Amino acid sequence: MNIILTQDMKDLGHIGDVIKVKDGYARNYLLPRQMAMAATASNIKRMEKEKASRQAAYEQQKIQAQAKAAVFAKIALTVAVEVNDQEKMYGAVSETEILKALRSEGQEVDKKDLVIAKPVEELGIFEIGVKLHPEVTAKVRLWVTKK
Repeated sequence: MNIILTQDMKDLGHIGDVIKVKDGYARNYLLPRQMAMAATASNIKRMEKEKASRQAAYEQQKIQAQAKAAVFAKIALTVAVEVNDQEKMYGAVSETEILKALRSEGQEVDKKDLVIAKPVEELGIFEIGVKLHPEVTAKVRLWVTKK
């Protein structure tokens, strides 16, 4: 049976994709849960119109994220940490400390949107990524200093 997906599904495809699945899977699982609809001519036309509007909204969100990324590029965060007499940190700078520093700069970011390549375990300057959009990641400078 040919169906049109109405939501992204990991193993099947993305919204608006026309795929072929077994009849029982479509009738008993996908269609009752409204994860898909039958691939009729009218449904295909409707999904194409919705896809065009979703694409326009996606592009608008990307433009807004790029503008916000320019704001994030100008931000330099400073986190003061305790060190021992050999200038070694007692732990690592946590995501919570980075989020707190971002909040003090007036930027509200979710913890899952932080992109930290490796743990910050020493003094210095680091670049932290902030995922603003699936295609846009802003870079923020993080200065780790001793107290």
